Amino acid sequence: MSGRRDFLTQQAPENYVAGLGRGATGFTTRSDLGPAREGPSEDQIKEALAKRAAQLGNDPPTAYGAGKKKADEEEVEDQFRDAENEEGLFATGNYDRDDDEADRIYQAVDERQDKRRRATREAREQEQRDQYERDNPKIQQQFADLKRALGAVSDEDWASIPEVGDLTGKNRRSKQNARQRFYAVPDSVLAGARDSTQLGTEVQDDAVMTEAGAGDQADGTMTNFADIGAARDRVLAVRLDQAAQGTESVAGTSTSIDPRGYLTSLSMSERKAGEVPVGDIKRARQLLESVIKTNPRHGPGWIAAARLEEFAGKIVAARNVMRRGCEMCPKSEDVWLESIRLHDNQNAKIIAAKAIENNDRSVRLWVEAMKLESVPAAKKRVLRKALDHIPQSVAIWKEAVNLEEDPADARLLLAKATEIIPLSVELWLALARLEDPDNAQRVLNKARQAVPGSYEIWIAAARLQEQVGKSDMVFRVMERGIKSLAKASAMLKREEWITQAEICEEESAPVTCQAIIKETLGWSLDEDDDRKQIWLDDAKASTNRGRFETARAICAYALRVFYNRKSLWLAAADLERTHGTKDALWALLEKAVASCPSSEVLWMQLAREKWSAGSIDDARRVLGLAFQQNPGNENIWLEAVRLEADNGETDKARNLLETARSEANTDRVWIKSITFERQLGNTAVALDLVQDALTKFPTAAKLHMQKGQLYEAQSLLPQARTAYATGTRACPSSTPLWLLSSRLEERMGVVVKARSVLDRARLALPKSPELWTESIRLELRAKNSTAAQAKLAQALQACPTSGLIWAERIWHLEPRTQRKPRILEAIQKADNDPILFVTAARIFWGERKLEKADAWFTKAAVLEPDLGDTWGWWWKFLLAHGTEEKRAEVLAKCIAVDPRHGEVWQAVRKGEGGWKMSVEEVLVETARRLE
Repeated sequence: MSGRRDFLTQQAPENYVAGLGRGATGFTTRSDLGPAREGPSEDQIKEALAKRAAQLGNDPPTAYGAGKKKADEEEVEDQFRDAENEEGLFATGNYDRDDDEADRIYQAVDERQDKRRRATREAREQEQRDQYERDNPKIQQQFADLKRALGAVSDEDWASIPEVGDLTGKNRRSKQNARQRFYAVPDSVLAGARDSTQLGTEVQDDAVMTEAGAGDQADGTMTNFADIGAARDRVLAVRLDQAAQGTESVAGTSTSIDPRGYLTSLSMSERKAGEVPVGDIKRARQLLESVIKTNPRHGPGWIAAARLEEFAGKIVAARNVMRRGCEMCPKSEDVWLESIRLHDNQNAKIIAAKAIENNDRSVRLWVEAMKLESVPAAKKRVLRKALDHIPQSVAIWKEAVNLEEDPADARLLLAKATEIIPLSVELWLALARLEDPDNAQRVLNKARQAVPGSYEIWIAAARLQEQVGKSDMVFRVMERGIKSLAKASAMLKREEWITQAEICEEESAPVTCQAIIKETLGWSLDEDDDRKQIWLDDAKASTNRGRFETARAICAYALRVFYNRKSLWLAAADLERTHGTKDALWALLEKAVASCPSSEVLWMQLAREKWSAGSIDDARRVLGLAFQQNPGNENIWLEAVRLEADNGETDKARNLLETARSEANTDRVWIKSITFERQLGNTAVALDLVQDALTKFPTAAKLHMQKGQLYEAQSLLPQARTAYATGTRACPSSTPLWLLSSRLEERMGVVVKARSVLDRARLALPKSPELWTESIRLELRAKNSTAAQAKLAQALQACPTSGLIWAERIWHLEPRTQRKPRILEAIQKADNDPILFVTAARIFWGERKLEKADAWFTKAAVLEPDLGDTWGWWWKFLLAHGTEEKRAEVLAKCIAVDPRHGEVWQAVRKGEGGWKMSVEEVLVETARRLE
């Protein structure tokens, strides 16, 4: 155990006075015995101060309170100079040995803590320094690798580096110009300079110089301020030009040059020389002269200078520039070609000869020399000389072959060319095209041996077999070709093979296209990849590019791999339906139903195609086979009923429905049976059927609706009310049932009851836009606009993104001037809503902005083509403002889409006689009812 006493039992420090630090001065007892303990004496205080001064390195005080300066300002200054000076405000007056010991202890603790953290701190600081050096490297560090690379520069490269010019002098002049001050010139000086022509030709102007003294008195008492102002403008323009060029004088040489940018702007200029100021041409000439003088071996500089002279209309000067350029850059074929272009034919031949002497292996110069000749024999002679110098040039061989009029001579040339350049696939293919089929096959065999990694040769061989009518050999050739290319590691990517197949299709080689797809479509794809979707995307992309044969081949290959996938068969059938023939579509669908016998969609598509083609018996046969494969499928039964009903076979349709109710006992079959009898006018039979159906399917909302509608058709409104009420209790989530019940109450004149029905409906379906819209319309029909506004506010809170509610607000609860702002707000909150698009189109229609209205109708139809009301509004618009061609186009699109939804559209389709109407008749009737 430590021998140290407890804090409270320790002896008090020397000179300790309780409460002295808080201002206590002792106290006196009742007996007036004096203070309990005296404070520190004067000697003790002096000793403590001297000891403290020695620790701080100051002179010891000579007396009590010494060390203080006489002046208050100096005293404050000394106190605040050292933070450890505990005089004045911070003076304690009782610094002793314990304080000294405490200072030593704190110092020891600080040193120990600093020693413990030193390694971590130094490592962190070193890392920060390294990071800073990496982020901010020195100049020598940045160019260290480039300096090392300079060791490999040859003497010739060092000698060819252009002179930098007088950079020091330029900088000195720039600084002088920057420090130079300019003062306004007096009018008398300007006038004198104008009269004495001291401004030079650059600042003279005919308008200023002509009759310079007009209007002046002989004695000079009157001043021509117009001339003085013009002269000042000219001087200012000259000064600005000098500042822009960085020169000392107008005629000086520019010291700030951007030749690359200037050459680019010069080549892109399309203005004529007469439209360009003379000063601009002069400045450009000075720039280019500086470029040429700085680096005379730079060919583009000479070319730009010559084109500038040509642009200015000085063709002779341009030729002289190019003559000097050819002398300075004899190895630059661009310079020679520019010189040839600038000269006439005879001189151009001479220049071409000199150019070839200096560049006898330049293909472009030889071809240009050939083009200068006008006689075919001379052209051939030039090309033969070229082949003597450059026998490996494919371009020259091609030019030579193109000059030959006799195919035999061309074959001889190509044969020689393939011997000299056996790796040129282009020459081999050209030779094969000139030969007959047998020789072409031998040529291609030699080409495959010479260039085993060329896919073009294999494709050409396959196309050759297709040309001679050997379709089977096409697939064999491509199979061998793919194996050979894979062995030579020269296989293309799968996407590139599809591109080659599309090229073959474009060039009337469909069998080769199919062979390419068959052998390469699965290349680089594993079984675990989503190959089906990848191939569907490939077929869609080819279809979008108009390559239907390629898309058909892709679908065929995919169907061979996934023969039982319904989505692939449907995609292939859609392709044939859109871009194929009727027979091909029938054959494809027959294969589809054989591969997927349980897919009722494929069976119904085949039956409909037969039916639409007029083959009713074939359609019945197909549906009979579908019954055998899918005995309980309601879709097939209903399709058969529709077939018989549309062809006037009412009894057959009724018998099929009766059989379907026993074989496929579903609510949908019962609903179709009731609808069938109702359309035929057999209301009593339909009521019996609906009563029987409700006993089997009491929660089928459509059965309750049919029952109520049958009673309404017979004007039995109380019974209809009961039917709807029963339906809403059995199916509270059916919005159409609530709407029918509310409208029946309103029809019976009980608006309060209709409002109550809608209130109960909204409790069951609080987020239904149709119910909220019906509530608003009910109040509007009751002439209660205040309640309608209240319902609208509640509706927008419940369904803020409903286009139906926004459209109701815009058309019936907003003034005309506020419709545009409201439609903008609605589209921002309910993006991509077709009802809002139609509303916007109607607003533009009302403002007579017909093009915008038509554009918004188009957007709505594309966004939701199944909404029949959109087509109705569009048709109504076109009847008023459209053309016959536009109406025919919209009608064709509507028939192709065959819409099924829409408030007015469904009312027309399901109304009396609507089942007999065609799509065009429904469209016309819908447009008539819309308002």
